[in-house]
Amino acid sequence: MPSIPPTVTHTYAYVVGIDTHAATHTYAVIEAATGAAIDTATFPTSAAGITRATTWIARRAHGLISATLTSMEGTGSYGSRLAAHLADHGYRVVEAPAARRPRGHGKTETIDALLAARGTNAMTLAELRDRRNGEQREALQILTTAREQLNHDLLAAINALTALLRRHDLGIDARKALSRRQVTAIAPGAAATKAWPIRSPARRQFAWPRGRSRCVKHCGRTPRCCRRSSRTRRRSCSSCRASDPSPPQPC
Repeated sequence: MPSIPPTVTHTYAYVVGIDTHAATHTYAVIEAATGAAIDTATFPTSAAGITRATTWIARRAHGLISATLTSMEGTGSYGSRLAAHLADHGYRVVEAPAARRPRGHGKTETIDALLAARGTNAMTLAELRDRRNGEQREALQILTTAREQLNHDLLAAINALTALLRRHDLGIDARKALSRRQVTAIAPGAAATKAWPIRSPARRQFAWPRGRSRCVKHCGRTPRCCRRSSRTRRRSCSSCRASDPSPPQPC
């Protein structure tokens, strides 16, 4: 006969379901053998509230830490501090399964906490998902959040640019999504590259003039500053500055 895989019901004495939120966490303790609810409570997410909740769980579970399984939602977001605190005190913390609410029933924090506890109680040990932690996970989460923010800002900028192009005629076909070539054609002069030549009126009005820039005093010399950087082409050369110290007028 095939062996029956070990389940949470036959391994643990108590299961704690936790519904996490930004301001408060709701806890529900059930007996693993019967699934009967022992008690429910809500505590704030502050350090004092987490400490009170840990003491409350220990009392309801009669101090049997190794025989108590905690199941919560959002171990990597709202419940990250609570999960780390419970793990430091010896509790096993797992991800709660997706809640399946009966049709026509309401939704409250207490109901969600009980569903998390009873849903975990019906699982096998192989189906449990322990919380993920460690410095590498934290670093990856930071990078992922930053990438999502950059993608969001890029999409918002492209949408705003597309809206402007559909209102003003700049020689760009904005009936469809803008391509990289079109975005580069509209970009300021600093974005000019050999791969994307200047062809549109919107692009040419921001472009720097080609060739070496002459002194703005029109003395015919090429000032040294103009050969170093294109951002300083409106300066005058040293001879003209000595003869006329007044600032040069823009081109």
